[in-house]
Amino acid sequence: MFVGLTLEMTTLSLLVGKYGRGRRNENFAFELRKYFGQEFVANELVTSSNCVWLRYLGCSRNGNRLRIAAAIRKGKKHDYPWPDNIDPHSTAGALTYLSSFKPLAEKPKPVTLDFEKPLVDLETKIIEISQMADDTGLDFSNQINALEGKYQQALTELYTHLTPIQRLNIARHPNRPTVLDHILNITDRWVELHGDRAGYDDPAIVTGIGRIDGRSYVMIGHQKGRNTKENIARNFAMPTPHGYRKALRMMKYADHHGFPIITFIDTPGAFADLRSEELGQGEAIAYNLRAMFGLKVPIISIVTGEGGSGGALAIGCANKLFMLENSAFYVASPEACAAILWKSSKAAPKAAEKLKITAQEHYKRKIADGIIPEPLGGAHADPKWTSQQIKHAITQAMEELTRMDTEELLHHRMLKYRSIGGFQEGIEVEAQRKRNMKLSEASTWNALDLESDIETLRKRIFEAKEPSDLNNDQAIEKLKKDLDHEMTKAFISMGMQDNIVSLKLELSRAPDRPPNQPLSPGLKEKADKIIQEFKQNLSKPGAYIRLKQKLLKLSTVDRFIEQRENAEKLKREINQKVPTSIKEKTELLKKAQEKLSTGQTLDNDMAEEVQKNKEEVMEFLKTSNLKIVGTAKKKDGIAAANMEKIVKLNKEISEEIKGAVNGTGIGKKIEELKAEVAIDSSSEKVKQLKAEIKEQIRAAMNAKKLQEKVENLRTELRSHKEVDIDGKTSVNHNGRV
Repeated sequence: MFVGLTLEMTTLSLLVGKYGRGRRNENFAFELRKYFGQEFVANELVTSSNCVWLRYLGCSRNGNRLRIAAAIRKGKKHDYPWPDNIDPHSTAGALTYLSSFKPLAEKPKPVTLDFEKPLVDLETKIIEISQMADDTGLDFSNQINALEGKYQQALTELYTHLTPIQRLNIARHPNRPTVLDHILNITDRWVELHGDRAGYDDPAIVTGIGRIDGRSYVMIGHQKGRNTKENIARNFAMPTPHGYRKALRMMKYADHHGFPIITFIDTPGAFADLRSEELGQGEAIAYNLRAMFGLKVPIISIVTGEGGSGGALAIGCANKLFMLENSAFYVASPEACAAILWKSSKAAPKAAEKLKITAQEHYKRKIADGIIPEPLGGAHADPKWTSQQIKHAITQAMEELTRMDTEELLHHRMLKYRSIGGFQEGIEVEAQRKRNMKLSEASTWNALDLESDIETLRKRIFEAKEPSDLNNDQAIEKLKKDLDHEMTKAFISMGMQDNIVSLKLELSRAPDRPPNQPLSPGLKEKADKIIQEFKQNLSKPGAYIRLKQKLLKLSTVDRFIEQRENAEKLKREINQKVPTSIKEKTELLKKAQEKLSTGQTLDNDMAEEVQKNKEEVMEFLKTSNLKIVGTAKKKDGIAAANMEKIVKLNKEISEEIKGAVNGTGIGKKIEELKAEVAIDSSSEKVKQLKAEIKEQIRAAMNAKKLQEKVENLRTELRSHKEVDIDGKTSVNHNGRV
């Protein structure tokens, strides 16, 4: 709308009168520029003989008055930051006009977590029966009371046995009270302060001064949103460097004025975008950590939701750390940890259990100084009651901390974090501490361990007196249980557990079918898809090493068992075919072998009989379509004696080779070769040195004494082999295979 304005300002009238009577317009422009500013006058002047016209302002000369017509836009009134009717006599309550945090226009919709669904069914029944009582006028109080009793019992049972991932889900509940909700509930007077004095006010961190029971505190906290719009505005409580610098400014303010500091932690972590890194996210967090240890006022930190990594620690280095019953404090979120360790975020429940993120675990490890209780159902079930528990914990902690002087306060804060690191005051720290670090999965299981386990099982299977030996059965059963456990972990890590459960459910619902009948096309396709996906995930290098080891071990054991069963079957068949006379001849061969093993000699008659019996046994085996494919090594006294001679001869030969090498100067050549290889392993000089060393070694090997030793060793080896073969032949033909 256009409004006529008459300006009676003497200065402006004088200007128009002075320069409207033929004076130079440049001087008039200079005076207007000095009065209104450069932008108002520049390039806007159009001259005439009697008055000055501005492009957007109509002007007419009437004495010393200037009449101006201007357009005024009607602005939108709002109550932030300054309302029109400020009460200067306010002595209590929050100065709401200094904060954009207002009561929600609509009550948040109830959100049911997955593990709470059994409670929803009971609650629905209670509502239905209550509605029926209202509609019919009948008395259903007994039924309603019984259902309410069941509901309370189920609620108590559920919330007293929560898993770590369930507590984390409660900490992330959309309706969980925010930091400002708690602050407004516990303070008698509160004023929010803004800005880091470096160009930005990060809404993800709120700061201000509040009064509790007559004492003023500086309060700092991560602020989440109560709905999607607020969460976007608050950046989901993930601060930028500006937020941490704003917090640091308020900490220094508190330190200067002697106000205790209360910090509220509820963030998934610092904002990790490119811009934040460019602005010095890591430096801002590190600076806060250092600065908090030098503040000379009491600091109390309270984890109200989730505390993620350095983003939480940047305002969490306190004298006292309290955690709400269903809050969480972690270095990495369970989803991120599961994605790193198990290649799937669906293994988050397992990661949450291993990370020890709950308030109970932190209190047990003396990281948290206390656990603040929550009502059944979580803090969102009764926010005001939860806030009062926080207030009670703050006042109790302040009673203890205010009794300390500045030096004691700083020493107390230092000792808290030194004890978390495992150091104790007054005890000398080792120069080099040894820590029992858990070996990685890849290093704890290697090929040698696997071969050793398989060899042990092979011996137990083949040396067992009976095929179904109890010890072997127990070992194999344990191996199968371990494999089932590893398979379950792999399915969870691969995110296939739901598919397996669904397939089992469909198989249970399917009508009974004979064992040999194939699956229906739909079930077969689903099963094949699961198997294909499992094999694809299993084939990834470096993944699921334990599972691969156990699968290989079990398949090898199954093959050994099959071989043992086939051998037993073949033994029974041969024993049925072998006549009594042949069995007697094999017994004679066995006795002859026992004499030879004790060092006795056979007379000529017995040697001839042994040879004759051996030929008859061999002939029988041939006529029975049986063939000897090999013999096993027999461990006896003669073999042990021969082995001692072989070891002795081998040692003498090694000494002769060493002497020959030193005598011919090959040692120097070898050292020269090492030096050249270190410089360039593919050079011509390296090849030449290798050829020279080989020739000199060949020359040394031709020494007469060395050749004699080698020939003696060969003779001993031949005699050792002959004894083993001759000794074992009679055993192999002892009516058994």
